[in-house]
Order: sequence, then C-alpha cells, then structure tokens
Amino acid sequence: MPDLEELDHPVFDADNHYYEATDAFTRHLDPALGPRVIQWSEINGRNYHVIGGRVSHAVTNPTFDPVAMPGAMYDYFRGNPDNRNPMEFLARREPVRPAYREPEARLHTLDQQGLAGCLLFPTLGMIYEEPLAHDPEAVCLMFRAFNRWLLEDWTFNYRDRIYSAPYITLADPAWAAEELRWALDHGARTVVMRPAAPTTALGRRNPFDPMFDPFWGLANESGITVVVHAADSGISSNGYSVDGFAATFSGGWKPSIKSFAIEQAIRDYLLTLIFENHFERFPNLRIASIENGAEYLPEVIKKIRSTANRVPGYWKHDPVETLRRHVWINPFWEDDVDQVAECMGADRVLFGSDWPHIEALPEPLDYVIELKNFHPDDRRLILNDNVESIIALRPT
Repeated sequence: MPDLEELDHPVFDADNHYYEATDAFTRHLDPALGPRVIQWSEINGRNYHVIGGRVSHAVTNPTFDPVAMPGAMYDYFRGNPDNRNPMEFLARREPVRPAYREPEARLHTLDQQGLAGCLLFPTLGMIYEEPLAHDPEAVCLMFRAFNRWLLEDWTFNYRDRIYSAPYITLADPAWAAEELRWALDHGARTVVMRPAAPTTALGRRNPFDPMFDPFWGLANESGITVVVHAADSGISSNGYSVDGFAATFSGGWKPSIKSFAIEQAIRDYLLTLIFENHFERFPNLRIASIENGAEYLPEVIKKIRSTANRVPGYWKHDPVETLRRHVWINPFWEDDVDQVAECMGADRVLFGSDWPHIEALPEPLDYVIELKNFHPDDRRLILNDNVESIIALRPT
C-alpha cells in the first residue's frame, strides 16, 4: 500500500480552484453594461450577483467571506457513514483565506500540501454562462472582463507552478477564436469551457459544428489543451425536478436526478465529440475532462463500439482508440480509479483534488491511497506526469 514516504516524484494537482475576488466580473466591465451583464445587489443584508437582470442564488454567499471549509463534504461523499444531515457538514465556516485569492499565498499552501503545482479553475465562472445564455453578446462581454481580471490577479502561469485557465465561451465563434489567440499571447497553457452545446445568436448549436472551426483550428495548431470542466451546462431534468444550478441544500434534502447532471453533460459531450469525427479534422487536439466524474466511461465506450458496428466505414480509425488518444479524464476522487485506468489507460488519468471546494479532498495527497493497486510507474503518471504533459504546448 503506497504512502507519502514511498513517493519519489512530484505531485501535480489537476483540479484546484480560486474563490473569485468580489470585482472579478466587474473590474474590467464598463459600468454602463452592468444591468445587462452582471452587477452586485444587496438583498436582506446579503450581497448577490444580478446576472442579466436576474438575481443569482446559485451560491449562498458569492463573496465567499465567510466560506465553508475545504473538503467539508468529504464524509458525505464517502457514503455518509454517520447518517448526518448534509447541512451539518457546512456548519463550520471561516474567513476567506489569502490562498483562495492570492498566488503567492497559494504557493505557500502548495508547499504545505506537498504539491509541485496545480491547474487553477473558476468557481463562479463555471456557473455564470448559463444564466446569461439568452444574450450571447453579453456572455462574451462578461468573460472578456473576467479573463482580464484573472490575468491581472493570478497570471496564467505563476512561477511555473500555478496554471490558471482563461474561460472560453463558444457563444460567439469569432470571439472564441479571438479570445484564444489573446490567451495564447499571454502565456496560457490551458483554457477552460463548460461541456455544453453553446447558445449562439443562431440558437443552440453543437460545439463541434463547423461554425466553430476557427476556435478548434487554433487550438489544434497551437497545441493547447482544452479543458472541459464541471459547470452549469444547462441540463434539463425534463420536469422531474426544478431546473437551475444551485450549490446549496436549501429547501431540505432528498435525492434528485439533478445530482447526475454533471455526468450527463460530459457523457453527451464526449459521445458527440467522437460521433462528429472531430479528431479527424483536428488531429492535434487534446481534451481534458476535469471534475466531471468517470462512472459513465464504460457506458460511453460500449455505445461507441456498438455504433461503430452499425456504421462500418464511418471512422477511419477505431473510435474508442481515438477517444483514448485525445482525451484525458480526471475522475471524482470517490470514483473507481482502477476502472477509469482500465477504460482509458493509466496515461490518460489525471489526479485532481478539487481543493478548496466543499466536495474536495481535505488534503490533496489523501488521494495517494486510492492508487494502492497501481504500479509505481503508473502511479507517477496519474499523480504528476500526465498533467505535466497536457500543460506543455504541442504546436503542429
């Protein structure tokens, strides 16, 4: 059984988050655009974002001060052995830590955690495209401002240890390509988007439609890895539950199909990615699925194989092998990582702790025990080498 003393290599966390500064979306946004795009409003003594003219209650306290402890829901996701009410896990809160908002403080935390580095992703940024999807131009205005804040506060490569990913929306194909070029010019090693069919001026569109080729072509040419991260992807519950993203347990707690929305979003995304033959057109493209889970993988592979049998000759190459060649998977820490490696290969599995979110591992290196069945070489791939490979640009 591996322990920390046995590790003779660095560990790189593929899924870390910041908690956005209060002006992350507004610092570089024309104040006159606030009512159309995003602004703050105080309601009953608490501050909320107003997105496209509607108050967002997706997060209980979007200022994150105070905020629940990292990994607060750990026991819950371990099966809730003590049968506690979910709200009990969130009772303890703390002032926002400097490490959540400042790169130098985050470096100190990485040192304390024994991590060589991390990929850093939005928190609110991953759930704010959908509420504004009815106004694609406003979506682009919001994330252009957001990315300028991100560059200013975090940079895209802080001392070769913290790699922050600019957010890309496909709401406007020309904007997406232009923003990717800007990100590359400013040192981005990854970009992040949600696994969803974007809403454009022409309506919702398949993200692999040729209208988006300028973006995908530049990603292919530059060799940057496109991360699709868990988000509000607009998945409908089709009347079985109330739609809309909420990271709360308000209104009581009971099981709901909404808890499977993340897996449904990435499942549909990956299947469509292969069914559209996207990698035939963009053979240098790399996709990393982060924090979307992995329990769907056996089903996805089965459906790709059965479809290939029904349409012989559609793919020049084995579509399952194409998936394994171009896609990296970061499973939830509670997923069966042995099964993920069996489906994708150990060289396509990424360790990510989700720190400091409530669903995270309290300490990232707690994950090492999950890899007890792996050969040390494969363990090193998952804990370090794979993520280092995807942050290295690989231009054509």
